[in-house]
Amino acid sequence: MAEEKKTANDFQWIGKSWDQVDAMAKAKGETEYADDLFLPRMLYAKMLRSPHPHARIKNIDLTKALKRRGVIAALTGRDVPIPFGILPVSQDEEALCVEKVRMIGDPVAAIAAIDEETAEAALDDIVVEYELLPSILSIEDGLKQLEELELVAPDVPADAQIHAYADSGNIHKQVALEFGDTDAGFAEADHVREELYYYEGNTHLAMEQHASVAQHGADGRVTLWSSTQTPHYVHRALAKVLEMPTSQIRVIATPVGGGFGGKTDPFQHEIVVCKLAMMTGRPVKMTLTREEVFYTHRGRHPVLMWVKAGIKSDGSITALHFRNFLDGGAYGSYGVASTFYTGALQTVTYPIANYKFEAMRVFTNKAPCGPKRGHGTPQPRFALEVLLDKFAEDLGLDPTELRLRHLMPDNSLTVNHLTVTTNGLGECLRKVTEASGFQQRRNESSPGKGLGLGCGSYLSGAGLPIYWNKMPHSGVQIKIDRGGGVTVFCGSTDIGQGSNSVLAGIVAEELGIHLQHVIVVTSDTDLTPVDLGSYSSRVTLMTGNAAIAAARPLREQILSAASEVLKIPAEELTISNGKVGQLNGSGEPISFVDAVQWAEAKFGTLGSVGSYTPPRRGGKFKGAGVGPSPNYSYSACVAEVTCDPESGLYRVDKLWLAHDIGQAI
Repeated sequence: MAEEKKTANDFQWIGKSWDQVDAMAKAKGETEYADDLFLPRMLYAKMLRSPHPHARIKNIDLTKALKRRGVIAALTGRDVPIPFGILPVSQDEEALCVEKVRMIGDPVAAIAAIDEETAEAALDDIVVEYELLPSILSIEDGLKQLEELELVAPDVPADAQIHAYADSGNIHKQVALEFGDTDAGFAEADHVREELYYYEGNTHLAMEQHASVAQHGADGRVTLWSSTQTPHYVHRALAKVLEMPTSQIRVIATPVGGGFGGKTDPFQHEIVVCKLAMMTGRPVKMTLTREEVFYTHRGRHPVLMWVKAGIKSDGSITALHFRNFLDGGAYGSYGVASTFYTGALQTVTYPIANYKFEAMRVFTNKAPCGPKRGHGTPQPRFALEVLLDKFAEDLGLDPTELRLRHLMPDNSLTVNHLTVTTNGLGECLRKVTEASGFQQRRNESSPGKGLGLGCGSYLSGAGLPIYWNKMPHSGVQIKIDRGGGVTVFCGSTDIGQGSNSVLAGIVAEELGIHLQHVIVVTSDTDLTPVDLGSYSSRVTLMTGNAAIAAARPLREQILSAASEVLKIPAEELTISNGKVGQLNGSGEPISFVDAVQWAEAKFGTLGSVGSYTPPRRGGKFKGAGVGPSPNYSYSACVAEVTCDPESGLYRVDKLWLAHDIGQAI
């Protein structure tokens, strides 16, 4: 059947404003987050955490804790010794530490009791004997030797090594890639600069703290309700550590009160509550305190960056060389990917003729860093944008003009083999500079006040999965009942970004019905198809395309059945506003419900599935899986900032931002 071509004005829902499907429930306090769940006979769990940054565990005595009234069970790392992690190459975390702790806050034991107060008190009854080990608290400590920013492989004593599997000493990951000939590029340049930058780390601070509830049913199956962005990967980790088939484990992602990358890993508390539920035969809940959330972390990496760049007199970049040193904290998390990301996306904004990227991630005895909002790209982007401003001064150019002269063209290939399909950065730049009066005002600011410009870009969905395979990245199932109600099953998680509303709107648009007739069921490994998670701006693009693929066959079935009954060719019919009628507007339309019933009579129960796998792009070098995306989003920002010269404190007075987001759903 020929597909209808629509312009933006033809859409009923897409590109229009409507209330999020869960907005009223949240506003009225009816949304149930993980910590709101209460099950009969539920126990409450707490974890004892290390007071030392690096120490060997000599002994743990639970005797006194188990004798405390109200304590039902206790565990140590010996009960759950199998390591886990989000990436296949960094399976270095333990639900409870077995041999040693690697940071202040590492959990060593857990208690399940009749209430939180009893569980908290019982932690003081646990006796742990530690043998203190040398601590690594900075990038410099981890490297041991640093001479003119060239690494000399350290000879690290075993006691000071945080993980034995590290590339070298306490260097978790080393990367060295070159595209083109940077030496030749620098020789060709009219201006060359070398600069050193440091980007301090930070954390997510989502409104909702991490929380999980587990139940071990009479059928032997384990169910976990958890505040997570990646139920599929939590499912995998539980199966590994608990040594159970995935078919015996159910993971349900509860509504997430903010994620920002901080809930994309499988976490220790999720495994601990499952194990305690299995031990006791009772449901177990654990909600992390705000202090524990800081230990869980996975925030933005602190990165030390040495940058060398060469440009011609016209502002074109002939060569760019980055050396990045990441403070990774105590565990791998997404760190290998983050290391590659500190270099992968430098090339998608401006053409770079020759590019060299070197990086190393260093283990330190601090909370582990991870994939916070942008996942390794804001740090080097900050360095590059500041460097461009300095080049603009060298050339006597306005910073905006320098950037506008040299933008990656549409449908182009970067030097590191990334495909840029569309680039709206130029329009973003023009809008923010015009709205802010940047070009006129930037040199007129009074002392202590300034106007700054920066640009950025990021993925619209990662092009490759964490576990490489040929299976879809996202799947959707749709069921239509006889009353015209549509239920959409998908594995993605709404973390506050409104993805449930986006999916409901896409399906409503495809089927020509009102949004109120669409129910979205998400993130339940028993009920929904696999989706790889809510991260890297991937849900709208990937789950959205899967939803379209699932909805269109159902639309065709409905029109086919209506065609038979109405004696009108299907290609002359359409569905709009809950009615099936003729494209030319003639005749009396019939209700969507009637057409659905005719379709069920003809085809049987109405259901369909759809999947989406992004196009395979990128190079064939090691690390090429980091960076490819079906498309890239772009942004430009002007900031008006005040600085107190005496205290050094900064205040952001005003921001002007423009984002190239493609089609707004």
